[in-house]
Amino acid sequence: MVMLAQAGVWIALIVIFVVFVILALILIPFNTWFRALVSGAPVSISRLIGMKLRKIRVAMIVDAYITGKKAGLDIDIATLETHYMAKGDVVKVVNALISAHSANIPLSIQTAMAIDLAGRDVLNAVKVSVNPKVISTPMISAIAKDGIELRSKAMVTVRANIARLIGGAGEETIIARVGEGIVTSIGSATSHKDVIENPDRISKTVLAKGLDTGTAFEILSIDIADVDVGRNVGAQLQMDQAEADKKIAQAKAEERRALAVAQEQEMKAKTQEMRALVVAAEAEVPKAMADALRAGKLGIMDYYNMQNIQADTAMRNAISGDRPDASKQQNKKEK
Repeated sequence: MVMLAQAGVWIALIVIFVVFVILALILIPFNTWFRALVSGAPVSISRLIGMKLRKIRVAMIVDAYITGKKAGLDIDIATLETHYMAKGDVVKVVNALISAHSANIPLSIQTAMAIDLAGRDVLNAVKVSVNPKVISTPMISAIAKDGIELRSKAMVTVRANIARLIGGAGEETIIARVGEGIVTSIGSATSHKDVIENPDRISKTVLAKGLDTGTAFEILSIDIADVDVGRNVGAQLQMDQAEADKKIAQAKAEERRALAVAQEQEMKAKTQEMRALVVAAEAEVPKAMADALRAGKLGIMDYYNMQNIQADTAMRNAISGDRPDASKQQNKKEK
C-alpha cells in the first residue's frame, strides 16, 4: 500500500511537471527570448509573457527592437509596445529612425510615432528629406496682358520638412500655390514674348513668394518644363464684343423702325379721321347752299360761278395729276 501511494505521488508530480512544461512552451516564446539575448537586446521573460497575453505580435516587436538596438538607437521596447497597441506601424517607425540616424537628421521616437499616428508615411518622409522629390504640376493656362494664352508646366523639387509634417499641408497645396504663382507671373507680363524669351523669370518670381509656408515640404527649386502658345484670347474677346455691339445696334435699329411704323400708322389713322371730317363737312355744303338760296343770300349766278370754279379746279387737278402718276410708276420700275 505504501509503495502504491508513493507511485501515485510520483505520477502526480510527473503530470504536474509535464503540464508546467507545456504551459511554459505555450506562454514563453523561448526562440524569441533567446534571439534577443544573443543579439545584445535582451528582453525579460515576464515582459514577453505579458505581451503574449495582451495579444501583441511578440516576434515583430522584438525583431524591430533588435534592429533598432543594432543600429545604435536608444529605444525602449515598452515604447514600441505602446505604439503597436495604439494601431501604429512599429516596423516603419523603427526603419524611419534608423534612416534619420544614418543621415544625421534629428528625429526623436516620439516625433516619429506622432507622425505615424497622424496618418503620414514617416519612412517616406525621411527618404524625401534625404533624397528630394520632384512634383510635376499639370498644364497651367494663363493669359498675358497682350491677350495671348500661354500653357506652362513646372517641375517642383521639394524636400520633406520633418518638423512640419504634423499639421503641415501636403503636395496638393504645393501644386495649387505654384499654379497660382505661375498664373500671376504670366498675367503680369506685358507681352507673351517676354515670358517665352525668359521662362526663368516665372520660376524666380514664384520661388520668391515663399510658397512652402505652412506646408510639410521645403521648396528647393521650381523649373519651367514647357511653355506653349495657346489661343489669342484678346482677339477673340474683341470679336465677341464687336458681335455683341452689332446685335445691340440691330436691336436699336429695329426699335426705331418699329417706332417709325407705329408713327406712320398713327398718321394714317389721323389722316383718315381728317378725311372723314372733311367728307362730313362737304356733305353739309349742299344743305348750306340750299338754305342760302331759299334765304336769298345766294343768287343763281353765284351758284353757277361756283360750279365753273369747281369744274376748272377739277380739270387742272386732272391735268396736273398725270405727271405724278408717271413719276410714281417710274420709281417703281427703278426699284
